[in-house]
Amino acid sequence: MDRSLIETYAAGGSKLRTSIQGLSRNQLTAFPIPGTWSIAQIVVHLWDSDAAATHRMKRIAAEETPLIIAYDETAFTKSLHYHEMDLDRVCTLFELNRLHTAEMLRLLPDAAFERKGVHNQRGIVTLGGLVKGYIEHLEHHLRFVEKKLAMV
Repeated sequence: MDRSLIETYAAGGSKLRTSIQGLSRNQLTAFPIPGTWSIAQIVVHLWDSDAAATHRMKRIAAEETPLIIAYDETAFTKSLHYHEMDLDRVCTLFELNRLHTAEMLRLLPDAAFERKGVHNQRGIVTLGGLVKGYIEHLEHHLRFVEKKLAMV
């Protein structure tokens, strides 16, 4: 894995807050595309997902071929009151988690990024693949935020 991806991953931490800066509560909780998530739900989902990612990355770095369990993101969104969450706090947690995880990743030897885990839905995943995947995951959802903003 290209180690510069660690810096790209870390820099993504501030992008979430920037993407929602200045938005009203109505803009954050609107559903401009029926049947999809609001911007607030996307923000909290990204935090939940990154928290899971950090756990997964640590397990792959430290354990021998750990089992990585998926979670039902739709159930989280429906059941965990995402619209009532303090989005400023969520963005802070997201940013700090990215910085903390990047610090851990920087300390690992190059060989660690080839270490593997077994995801119960996707099969074999590597630590390097997870770093890349969570960079892409953030960008994927930020595109949805931009699209929704253009509609509210």
